[in-house]
Amino acid sequence: MLKRTFNSYRDSFSGLSKEVWWLALITFINREGTMVIPFLSLYLTEDMNLTLSEVGWIMTCFGLGSLLGSYLGGKLSDKFGFYSVMFFSLLITGLMFIALQFVHTFLGFAIGIFITMVFADAFRPAMFVSLKAYSKPENQTRSLTLIRLAINLGFSFGPFFGGLIIALISYSGLFWVDGITCIAAIVVMKVVLKEKKVRVDKSNIVIDKENNITSVYKDQPYWLFLLIIFLMGLIFMQLFTTMPLFYKEVHRMTEVEIGLLMSLNGFLIFLFEMPLIHYIEKKLLDRMKIITWSLGLLAMSYAILNATSWSGILIISMLLITLGEMLAFPFTNNFAMNRAPSGNEGRYLALYSMAFSCAHIFSAKTGMEVIARFGFMANWFLMGGLGLLAVLLMLWLRKILDSEREMAMAINN
Repeated sequence: MLKRTFNSYRDSFSGLSKEVWWLALITFINREGTMVIPFLSLYLTEDMNLTLSEVGWIMTCFGLGSLLGSYLGGKLSDKFGFYSVMFFSLLITGLMFIALQFVHTFLGFAIGIFITMVFADAFRPAMFVSLKAYSKPENQTRSLTLIRLAINLGFSFGPFFGGLIIALISYSGLFWVDGITCIAAIVVMKVVLKEKKVRVDKSNIVIDKENNITSVYKDQPYWLFLLIIFLMGLIFMQLFTTMPLFYKEVHRMTEVEIGLLMSLNGFLIFLFEMPLIHYIEKKLLDRMKIITWSLGLLAMSYAILNATSWSGILIISMLLITLGEMLAFPFTNNFAMNRAPSGNEGRYLALYSMAFSCAHIFSAKTGMEVIARFGFMANWFLMGGLGLLAVLLMLWLRKILDSEREMAMAINN
């Protein structure tokens, strides 16, 4: 039984290119250092003594920078190639994170975090596009899952070490580590990962007759999909903005305890996501149904926080969030990648990233304002309700896609 489990786990990683493995290593090094993000709301309230409303505005600037960065990352990847975008994104982000610790005013930090995220999130669409170059089409979902595994392995270590750094040194240590790991990721990238062109399948290019380019703006089902992604991101990102405050203020957890609990998310994804995705792909399960169920799990994870004051509910909530994340993120990303006509992957994947960036803009500010005015309980009910709305929209999208497939089959026949 143990041997069969091990073989199944090993098989889930087989067949991936060496470039994808190197990309995973680079991503791990980068993400291990992103320990500032889970503690940012605590840093702003405790170290800089900002109000919840001010923290909300800074998180909004965080999201606005992410939005612009995602857009530019996609456009620049299509024009100059993903490799250059990834390189300069990591370099400038590293320098910006180091500089942020020396900014001590509300306005200065808001501007600084905006600029930092413009460069930081240009990396995401470029990295997604790189999978089209480094991975075989049949391995793209598993390649993406490996990258997410690296992200979450880094994230599982990051919050834990972040909590220790805060306890032993100070919050400023987080900014140093974050910046240095970005620069370390560049060194590894230049040594082991060679630039490669994305393969273009010209038969899959859809022409916009007015502009003579591939158009994502007329793809109505994709825009409904982006609305679902926005709602998913809106509720998921509470994990990094309002949830640490909930742990601290309501359940009286220390920074080290908060880091350990949040590390549970990344650790579980590291252990189980790849085999889970491999199993789903082998069984040819309906991916859109899986995304629908994942949205329901995310909604439930927040709603149950109001069920009891028992601290164990935090672990149950984290398990539900983690399972929902494992089921949702690889397949939503794969849908965006496969929906994109060849040659314009950057635009589709940029909009996918931008949907999350928009969610970050509204997630933090909405959560902070609801908590400040009505308390944590109202915020968890709101997030649960938005999750149910996403489920309903997903059911609608599935009907549209079924109609598309039926129409395509009728035309082909």
